[in-house]
Amino acid sequence: MTTGPSNAWQNAAVHQLRLFFTALQFFTRVPIPRWVGFAPEWLNHCTRYYPLVGLLVGVVAAMVYALAAQWWPVPVAVLLSTVSTVYLTGAFHEDGFADVCDGVGGGLTRERAFEIMKDSRIGAYGTVGILLLLAVKCAALAGLPGIVAAVGALLVGHPVSRLFSAALIWRMEYAKEEGKAKPLGHRMSNSEFAVAAITGAVVLLLTGAMGWLSWSSLLAGVLLAALATLWLARLFRRRLGGYTGDCLGAVQQLSEAFFYLGVLAFSASGQA
Repeated sequence: MTTGPSNAWQNAAVHQLRLFFTALQFFTRVPIPRWVGFAPEWLNHCTRYYPLVGLLVGVVAAMVYALAAQWWPVPVAVLLSTVSTVYLTGAFHEDGFADVCDGVGGGLTRERAFEIMKDSRIGAYGTVGILLLLAVKCAALAGLPGIVAAVGALLVGHPVSRLFSAALIWRMEYAKEEGKAKPLGHRMSNSEFAVAAITGAVVLLLTGAMGWLSWSSLLAGVLLAALATLWLARLFRRRLGGYTGDCLGAVQQLSEAFFYLGVLAFSASGQA
C-alpha cells in the first residue's frame, strides 16, 4: 500500500495551517489550539496569511457594526466596531502607527527615531496622530450610505490594508538588527506574496460582485490605500533606511483609513 503522496499532501496542509495559526497568534489576541506548537522559523513565512487574519478581523468588525446598527445610531455602531477590532488585535497596529508618529516626527536622526520608537511611552505626535487617524476612520465609515456599504468596506479594508503592509516585507529591507518584528524581517518570496494577494483580491472581487460596493468605489479605495503605502514606504526608506514592526502597523492603519476615504468619496456621489 502506497501512502507517500497522501501523507505528503496531509503534512503540507498541516504545515500551512500551522503557519496561519502562527500569524493569527502574532497579529491578534485570539488563542490557538495547543497542537499547533511553535517554531521560530514559522514566523519567517506566516505573513502570507496576514491578509487572511485581516479578513477575520474584518468579519468581527462587520458583525459588531451590523448588530449595533440595529439598536443605536450609526456613529455608535462604528465606534463599537472599532473598539472590537482594537480589542481583538490588542491595539497592535495602532501602537505601531503612534510610535512611527513619535519617532519620525520627533527624531532628527535615524538613531534618535529608533530610540523614540522603542520607548513604550507615547508622545504628543503619537497621541495626536492616532486620535486623528481613528477619527478619520470612524467618520468615513459613519458617512457610508447604509449598513451594507459599511459592512463591505470593513470586510475589504482590513485584509487589503494588511496586504499593503505585507508589501513592505516583500519589497523592503528590515531596518534594525533587533526588534519585535525581526522574525518577520525575512523577505517574502513572490509566491508567498501571491498567496497574500489572492486573499485580498478574492474578498474585493466577491464584495464587488455581490453589489455591496461599486467597482468604482473599490478601485478608488485601493488606489488611495496604495498611494498612502507608497508615501510611507518612501518616508521609511529615507528616514529609517527600511521598515520596522512599527512601520508595518503604520502602513496597515493609514492604508485602511485611506481605503475608507476612497470608498466614501464615490459612495457620497451616489455611485455605491
